[in-house]
Amino acid sequence: MSHKSSKVTKKVNVSSSLESEDISLETTVPTDDVSSSEEREGTVKITKQLIERKELLHNLQLLKIELSQKNLMIDNLKVEYLTKIEELEEKLNDAIHQKQLLSLRLDSQVALQQEDARKHQALMKQEMETILLRQKQLEETNYQLRERAGDIRRSLRDLELTDECYEKLKSLPEDQLSIPEYVSVRFYEVVHSLRRELSDLQMKKESLTEELSGYRSQLKCLTESYEDERRSRSELEVRCQRLTLELADTKQLIQQGDYRQQNYDKVKCERDVFEHELSELKRNYEILEVSYKTQTKERNDLAKELATIQQSLNLLQKDKDYLNRQNMELSVRCAHEEDRLERLQIQLEDAKKAREEMYEKYVASRQVIVYHYKAEYEKRLHEELEQIRLKTNQEIEQLRSTSKEMYERENR
Repeated sequence: MSHKSSKVTKKVNVSSSLESEDISLETTVPTDDVSSSEEREGTVKITKQLIERKELLHNLQLLKIELSQKNLMIDNLKVEYLTKIEELEEKLNDAIHQKQLLSLRLDSQVALQQEDARKHQALMKQEMETILLRQKQLEETNYQLRERAGDIRRSLRDLELTDECYEKLKSLPEDQLSIPEYVSVRFYEVVHSLRRELSDLQMKKESLTEELSGYRSQLKCLTESYEDERRSRSELEVRCQRLTLELADTKQLIQQGDYRQQNYDKVKCERDVFEHELSELKRNYEILEVSYKTQTKERNDLAKELATIQQSLNLLQKDKDYLNRQNMELSVRCAHEEDRLERLQIQLEDAKKAREEMYEKYVASRQVIVYHYKAEYEKRLHEELEQIRLKTNQEIEQLRSTSKEMYERENR
């Protein structure tokens, strides 16, 4: 406030001094001119030169007035600039004071942040130690899982069991059996039952083929006898037709003459003989026809049974081929899974190298951005380890499901 009041007083003093100078200039100049003109010429007439001189003096007074106004403007600008400079100096002092306060506050915050950074660094070291321990544990578990996968793959190669081994393993409970032993037991049960069924079917097939050959021979004999009977029947029919013609002729002869009285007994005996032969032939024909129908029916039944047996044999052969193909596919899948585990191990080693590089960067820089990168790296490492664990679990579950499906298919 004292600075502002002094500025106002200075401004008033300068303006008043300028005004007094203007007034003095205006009053002195014309008085001097008038006094000088009165002294030299007195009452001389106004000439042309005097008018020009007065005009020049008037112009000079106008210029002086303009000069005084410009001086006043300059003084006012000086005063304004001085006030602005003082205000800026006050602002500068305030800014310096605020700068000192901010520097003190910044120093205190830097000290606090350094303490927080040290604490955070100690926590990060502890977390790194825990991560290293967890990584070692995961490596051990991964190694164990690889060994178990190799053991399972090696154990699944030879699944054949003897009867003594099967009885020994069957006496044990299922909880005490390992995966290869359980698989070999189930495989033995399924394959043994299939083999027993196959042997039974082969024996049945042999017996049926023998029966079929016998039936074929019987059918051949019956067809031959049927052909003989058919030929004899055709001959008898021809004979019957001839006899009917002879009978017609005899009837004509009877009508013509006294033939009936003479040859009645002879014709009657021949007719009785022919009727008896005809009845015998009809009865034999009916018996042969019934036997032929039964034999054709039996032949059709045997053909149907043979077709069903052949179809069941084809299905068993297809099941056997399918089981062999499934076994080959499972072995190939196990090899692919082993290659995949090796690739995952290589990726894990690459992740270790990347982790070491990021740790060196963290030790070298010690800045806030490095903490951010460190957090991202740890998150990525954790995600990769979680993905590896999930992939291994999924592969193991997939192997279990495929083996279970194989057992279920074998059971079916």
